[in-house]
Amino acid sequence: MKPATPKTQRCAIYTRVSTDQGLEQEFNSLHAQREAASAYVKSQAHEGWKLIRDHYDDGGFSGGSMERPALQKLLADIKERRIDIVVVYKVDRLTRSLTDFAKLVELFDEHGVSFVSVTQSFNTTTSMGRLTLNVLLSFAQFEREVTGERIRDKIAASKKRGLWVGGVIPLGYQVQDKKLIVNEDEAKTVRMIFERYLALGSLPALQRELRALGVVTRRRTLSSGRITGGAPLTNGPLAYMLRNRLYLGEINHGDQSYPGEHRPIIDSALFDEVQAKLDENLRTRRLKNEPSQALLLGKLYDDRGNRMTPSYAIKKGVRYRYYVSCVLAQGRKDEAADRRGSTEARYPT
Repeated sequence: MKPATPKTQRCAIYTRVSTDQGLEQEFNSLHAQREAASAYVKSQAHEGWKLIRDHYDDGGFSGGSMERPALQKLLADIKERRIDIVVVYKVDRLTRSLTDFAKLVELFDEHGVSFVSVTQSFNTTTSMGRLTLNVLLSFAQFEREVTGERIRDKIAASKKRGLWVGGVIPLGYQVQDKKLIVNEDEAKTVRMIFERYLALGSLPALQRELRALGVVTRRRTLSSGRITGGAPLTNGPLAYMLRNRLYLGEINHGDQSYPGEHRPIIDSALFDEVQAKLDENLRTRRLKNEPSQALLLGKLYDDRGNRMTPSYAIKKGVRYRYYVSCVLAQGRKDEAADRRGSTEARYPT
């Protein structure tokens, strides 16, 4: 009597690497993972295992998140029941998060999909295999968290020593040999912004003047080739700039700052005057908003998607409240809605 032919098991190989370094090489880590997994699938041909043609490769994606294009494609194909077995080189290639792993195993079970690790010989169809995988993922998550803590501690120690550790380079500086160097042309703009805010006394007025002068954010070319920046400065970025103690020659870390290696652009007297003015305006704004009866605050937008803010007008001793687009309040009339961004609903108080 001939042995029964095993049922065909459609196998999908998933590969992942955290960094995109070396992916341009002819034979990289993704290729090595796939080659090992493919050989394993072939060794199980007598069990009916058959490799499908689709590739699921995530190059340059962390295992701490499930927001990966190839993984999402894999999960979509599993839900459409196109896959019977998921094969990976190591468990942490699929995920380093125990919570995400539990979700994946639940999804696999729901659609009758098995999970196999080539180098660790695990199979989630058995209770012992599932227990062993959970233990392994616990250690993988522990390793990831310890690594994150070590990196954060290193950054904190570097900033306490006044070292620049990277990030978006603030206007007025450039990086040379991993150090902040003053860009004199941009530094003049920064000083002008501080001085004009002190003279004008409000962010909307400063914003309007900078727009008239053509002052915009620095243009940057991202690694993807996309160009960002070149936009007018709005209230948020202006307030952040005016509060940034980096311009005093300090390095920020959380709510603390430490003496830095770089030269200051703003002297302490001017900086302190600007902070006092910002605090004064903030107190005034809070007092103004405290008695507000604007029930729709934060819930209305104009036809261009700009948030609407409460305002009022007084006629013959009667106060009429209404809502106006925030861009109008900031002096950005060219971005306002067609109907001036305000509602027609006004009510006396």
